Amino acid sequence: MIFLAGLAILVGAIVVGIPIGFALGLSGILSLMLVVNWTVIQALMAQVVHEAAANFVILTIPMFILMAEFLSAGGIARDLMIAWNKAMRGLRGGLAVAAVVTGVILAATSGSSTASVASITRAAFPTMRAFGYNPGFAIGLISITGTLAILIPPSIALVVFGLMTSEPIGDLFIAGLLPGLLTAGGYILTVALVARFRPDYIPAVKSVTEIKELSDKVGGPVWPIVLLVVLVLGGLYGGVATPSEIGAIGALGAGVIALALGRMTWFYFVQSVGNALRSSAMIITIIFSASLFGYFITFSHVTDSILDWIAEAGLSPYAVLTLLILIYLVLGMVMDQFAILVLTAPITHAIVTGLGFDGVWFGIIMVKTAEIGLVTPPLGLNVFIGSSTGGVPPREAFRGVVPFIVAELVILAILIVFPGVVTWLPTVM
Repeated sequence: MIFLAGLAILVGAIVVGIPIGFALGLSGILSLMLVVNWTVIQALMAQVVHEAAANFVILTIPMFILMAEFLSAGGIARDLMIAWNKAMRGLRGGLAVAAVVTGVILAATSGSSTASVASITRAAFPTMRAFGYNPGFAIGLISITGTLAILIPPSIALVVFGLMTSEPIGDLFIAGLLPGLLTAGGYILTVALVARFRPDYIPAVKSVTEIKELSDKVGGPVWPIVLLVVLVLGGLYGGVATPSEIGAIGALGAGVIALALGRMTWFYFVQSVGNALRSSAMIITIIFSASLFGYFITFSHVTDSILDWIAEAGLSPYAVLTLLILIYLVLGMVMDQFAILVLTAPITHAIVTGLGFDGVWFGIIMVKTAEIGLVTPPLGLNVFIGSSTGGVPPREAFRGVVPFIVAELVILAILIVFPGVVTWLPTVM
């Protein structure tokens, strides 16, 4: 009953329009007042701030966001799209495949899904429209491609999950690589199926003259971003540096690339730093507040109660896992993905590991469901960003993303049935 009272306070704060970070903090304090005295609450508040400030890993978040902002300011996505467009322009759906590949490369150099969507939309959508792609399908493809940034390392979502559950962030990064590549492959397969069964969505290959007119644009060199990918991933998987250090190195490298290409003006620099500060402040505020609310969850013993209920109900571990995933898919439609992670991960992680599942594997599954939530209505943040950037009505964009949501659900099922896809790399590395 105490936990339900605390949950009611949180829901009430969100309903009246209090931002999620402040709603979590306020409800955490009010809920703790139900179980402990004010002196203990003050001590817990000081402990939360100290633990977060002393946690070197939390620096990963602003560094990866800053890297994404610098890459966006440098127009790296445009260079990648031009290069891949030239390589695949003779293939039906080749421009769509180029957008997916660009998304993979951007995901490997930043953990920001929204920055990735905005960059790819500006780089790819005008040419896709010129080639005759269905506008809704094009925005749907770009929106779902941007979600790769929260799964393929370095991923801010995986950093947040690690902070909330104490799972090794290095293991989470390694575990996200194969599922991320599998997901990208699923998108490319979906493009091929759409080209086969809905030819009105993807036009036939144009003549050589038309292709040259539309795709032979002058872009910047691609090798700097490839070098940055090698630097970031090589440093992560080679054990050369910690995730926090790699984030700082990557941000510096992205800034140097944008500067060397002559695209980093003072205006773009200030804008990039400002965007990174705003996004980081929001995420870290949510982490602070969620940690405080997490103490209330601990004092309420709700996790132990749920595990006892599961044991008494005789539910199988996979039945419980299926129920949790369905809940996450529904939550993803109406809540911010970071809020879902910080609010529920401590509880569900304890439940799932208590049932014998691997914690790192569950982290990937949880982030995967958040990935789906980024493109499902009514929230669908990525779709709204893509539609506003490209000037396409959201209704059309949501219709265009449907085939990729089906592909996401199939891939999610594969990761559940074959957990080795997630756990193999962390085991061997």
